[in-house]
Amino acid sequence: MAFDGNLTLYFLLALVSVGGFGWLLYDLKWADRFKAASRAHAVVATGGPSLRRKGADDETTRRRKKLAKDLKAMAEGRKQAQKFNMSDRVAQAGLEVPPAAYFGLFAGMGLLVFLLAMFFYKAHPFLAMAFGATVAFGLPIWVLNFLRKRRMKAFTAEFPNAMDVIVRGIKSGLPVQECLQIIARESPEPVRSEFRRLNESLAMGVEIEPALNRMYERMPTPEANFFRIVITIQRKSGGNLAEALGNLSAVLRARKMLREKVKALAAEAVASAMIIGSLPVIVMLLVMMTSKGYMDPMFHDPRGQMMLLGCLFWEVMGIMVMRKMINFKY
Repeated sequence: MAFDGNLTLYFLLALVSVGGFGWLLYDLKWADRFKAASRAHAVVATGGPSLRRKGADDETTRRRKKLAKDLKAMAEGRKQAQKFNMSDRVAQAGLEVPPAAYFGLFAGMGLLVFLLAMFFYKAHPFLAMAFGATVAFGLPIWVLNFLRKRRMKAFTAEFPNAMDVIVRGIKSGLPVQECLQIIARESPEPVRSEFRRLNESLAMGVEIEPALNRMYERMPTPEANFFRIVITIQRKSGGNLAEALGNLSAVLRARKMLREKVKALAAEAVASAMIIGSLPVIVMLLVMMTSKGYMDPMFHDPRGQMMLLGCLFWEVMGIMVMRKMINFKY
């Protein structure tokens, strides 16, 4: 079906839109990660301010340098865990299906939506392809990210209680592995399943450090990273493990309180963003309800369908920008 108008203008607008969308994804996803990784690498490479303290004992300096080297290796492992791995992403969401089956299901749904839009609703081919691609490629990623975030949030909320179980068990004379087994039996999901896998790895003869690294790959949260760092430092430099984990539990609870405080302070901005993001859709629905037939050319004319598609694209872009503005890091 031929388009009316200048095809070159259509091509330039599409090129600018795709370039702007790519720039936005880069800014949202990779810029913060690159800055954080650079800062972490700079701190670890210098060993922190404590290594530059004058008059430090040689043995203490040597141990701190070794510890800084270990932390640097763990930071590299953390960056490896943050790399895009679809199998790990599906496992982090708590799904027990292969990635091919998961995405194949949504691909079939996208094809079905495309056929329905083309032959049942007589939509424009480009508009039908847009709907089908959204269902086939956008919807599975959104569902996967939603399930991952929900599972990680549940893990973060229950993890300080698991640390308290280990602290009380150590103080009462129980070995650490027995405390881990108690958590695997009595804690709610997903903490129970993660610690059960950790205990299974230890029972098979895996060292605790690789087992904790694998646990962090399955659940890449700051809390799991703090836990493996504390265990690693305690095994290499010694110290009171119960006191260290008790301090970790207090820090995790303080982080939770700070997170809730940030949410309360940002509630007004979130509400404003929701209202601004929903206004175009609400106005369009009100116009359709009050003026019958006024919006019909936007749905039946190919030019109107392309305009609606462009409006949808820029609406999503605006929502992502507002989300970036109110998404505070803590």
